[in-house]
Amino acid sequence: MSKLTKGRKIRLSKATAQNRRVPSWVMIKTKRAVVSHPKRRSWRRSSLKV
Repeated sequence: MSKLTKGRKIRLSKATAQNRRVPSWVMIKTKRAVVSHPKRRSWRRSSLKV
């Protein structure tokens, strides 16, 4: 495996941080109107342009 540059590592960690589920308190507050968010990403289904 090749070495990661600092910029690439930062972009990968940002993508990991963005890839979280909707908090449970948001589901409760909106009475389950908001259950999922559209930018959720699976590592197997889609690839990052990093």
